[in-house]
Amino acid sequence: MKLEEAITKRIYTLCEERNITPNKLARLAGMPAGSLKSIFYGKSKNTGTRTILDLCQALDITLYDFFNDPVFKNKDLEGTY
Repeated sequence: MKLEEAITKRIYTLCEERNITPNKLARLAGMPAGSLKSIFYGKSKNTGTRTILDLCQALDITLYDFFNDPVFKNKDLEGTY
């Protein structure tokens, strides 16, 4: 699995758990909905740590909470450059 896919999966799961739409999450994070859609549709190849931090703050979780998920425990995660 690619790292970008794991990040997308985690964001989507967090939205489902909180019963919020990605558009609402983007609004809560103070980012354009199109930016989050770019992550979901694989157009964003390098989701920055600042973006992830903004999403975490909007979800009221820490970066640790975000990355402390089985989807990131795969030793075969691949990043793109």
